[in-house]
Amino acid sequence: MKICLTTNQAATFTHGGILTQVLQTKRELERLGIEVDLFDMWKSFDRSAYDLVHVFAANMATYHFARGLRTHGVPFVISPVFYSRRSSGVVRAVIRFDRMANSVVRGFWTDFGLMAEMCGWAQAILPNTVEEANMFREGLGVEATRIHVVPNGVEERFASGNGAHFKKVHGVESYILTVTHIGPERKNVRRFLEAVEGMNRDIVVIGPVDQSPEGKRCRELVNRNPRVRLIGAMGHDDEMLESAYAGCEVFVLPSLFETPGIAALEAGSAGARIVVTSRGGTKEYFGDHAEYVDPSSAADIRRGIEAALQKTKTDDLKQRIRSEYSWKSVAEKTLAVYRAVLGNQTSR
Repeated sequence: MKICLTTNQAATFTHGGILTQVLQTKRELERLGIEVDLFDMWKSFDRSAYDLVHVFAANMATYHFARGLRTHGVPFVISPVFYSRRSSGVVRAVIRFDRMANSVVRGFWTDFGLMAEMCGWAQAILPNTVEEANMFREGLGVEATRIHVVPNGVEERFASGNGAHFKKVHGVESYILTVTHIGPERKNVRRFLEAVEGMNRDIVVIGPVDQSPEGKRCRELVNRNPRVRLIGAMGHDDEMLESAYAGCEVFVLPSLFETPGIAALEAGSAGARIVVTSRGGTKEYFGDHAEYVDPSSAADIRRGIEAALQKTKTDDLKQRIRSEYSWKSVAEKTLAVYRAVLGNQTSR
């Protein structure tokens, strides 16, 4: 079996969860004996070279690639990486409107309409959470038989980090940590920085900073709070990241939504107490082992942090992650979907 993996080009700018998902899926599939290539737009695509293509993210950035696959008869599956604060009923209504508008005037698009079309072409949809799966079934009208929940995963190395190294290098001891992209409004870093003002602990923020209005506002909040350490971007393979997770008192990921936030899984694997957004299927992963917060409220984010600080550290979440969310397990579930799809293709 030979598989091609692809996602939107911007993933190499942000170095976020989608890029991690693609690269870790590739690594673990190869360990299972599967031949895997990453799509190269500068090479002529040989449609006969691959048994299947796996597209990560269903949106405008991947839409035309998916349409090309469909046009050339290449079977593909999609990990949509999607969450909406809209109800399934609203999503259905938008898609109906999208289709009616396009029947009259071509070129009218909505995000939901594009996604529904892509999912109609794909042989299977691989959402990260049951909540996401329900939206695709109820909102976008995808048949349940084509939906297979495949969770995100965590590398085993994060379970054995040594927090002393990060503390020594950066001169911190008891600190609250977030690892995120500073600037995109979805990441909600501004409210996090507002929530921690006046707290008697160091605050460590790791991640790139956009030159956007939101990114600049975050920098202003950092500059006026002497307890905040803005580390900047850090490579995902950097051992210092493992150490940062292992050394923190509490890890916070207060995004407007996450599916479910690979950084929070990594921190949980390292033994950190977790504060995470309540939106986006996070409860499926963290269960009773996290404080869930309303991301629209800085006061509630602070409440969640203070509540987490009062908890005793345990290995319960670490064990849950190790048993259910390894990338090896993710790859095995992904491969099972590939085999089912290819078996169906052969039987037609």
